Amino acid sequence: MSAQLPVAVLGECVADAFVAPQDATHRAAGAPTPLTLDVHPGGGPANTAVALARLGTPTRFLGRLSHDVFGRLFTGHLTGSGVDMSRTVAAAEPSTLAVADLAEDGSADYSFHAQHTADWQWTDDELAAASAGPVACLHTGSLALVQQPGAAAVERLLAGIRERATVSLDPNVRPLLVAPQVYREALPRWCAAADILRLSDDDLAHLRPGATPQEAADAFHKAGTPLVVVTLGAKGVLASLDGEQVQVAAPPAEVVDTVGAGDSFMAGFLHALHGAGALGGRLDALTRQQLTDALEFGARVAAAVVSVRGANPPWAADLATGGTEG
Repeated sequence: MSAQLPVAVLGECVADAFVAPQDATHRAAGAPTPLTLDVHPGGGPANTAVALARLGTPTRFLGRLSHDVFGRLFTGHLTGSGVDMSRTVAAAEPSTLAVADLAEDGSADYSFHAQHTADWQWTDDELAAASAGPVACLHTGSLALVQQPGAAAVERLLAGIRERATVSLDPNVRPLLVAPQVYREALPRWCAAADILRLSDDDLAHLRPGATPQEAADAFHKAGTPLVVVTLGAKGVLASLDGEQVQVAAPPAEVVDTVGAGDSFMAGFLHALHGAGALGGRLDALTRQQLTDALEFGARVAAAVVSVRGANPPWAADLATGGTEG
């Protein structure tokens, strides 16, 4: 079903600025220590679009891109990865910036610079034009679902587009930027619109404190979502399809950092479902084997991403050879 139609990915591009190690020579001389930032193109939806396209899925990005230096960085990165950029909006506002301070275990602590930036200014007319035409699936999430004024327009789009496409959501909770309560209040509406809901174990802790993944999945099923996927880091992935549970292990990986891991998992997962012809409707024909295969492939893509610095998803050929190139 709809195996030749593109997957549309809606959401933000974020400049991920990593704090580089400090130069000890400056400290020894008593001079001010400069802060060096290593900037990479990122943002959850943009990461997913790049990973999908690199895997070979026809992918269309629906985003608002600034004219500034970061906007040009995003455009080059997405285009170079094979993403269809024909439906993006040229925005007057500046790009969103996130500064990531990496811990020794590879986890990232973010500070966001996201007020009044290009990503959140969607209008209904812009979204209608961007999403026009046949697509197999619309995937969105992260800050695009909660940052106003655009978030309300995105929700209205979801309600309409599900008549002709599978809807996939990844909340990707950012508690330092948006209070978890905002996500909790919106979650019933998202579940009513979504066919697929992907959360990390950290997301789950914010959205359903104290609930097990299956208990949370049962609640999301009741709210309307047939397929719930919870990524559990090194413990693998659990999925619940209308209450039927499937769990797969995480492949072994040497973790450099976890930036973009969940986004890339989702790309691998959707790529496998798209290849199986499972996207395009309400997942009525999705089999347990197709689901298991998609979970395993998504976990494989995520393992490749955590083994390199930043959100640098693999190309299809890299997975065949075991390498990852930028």
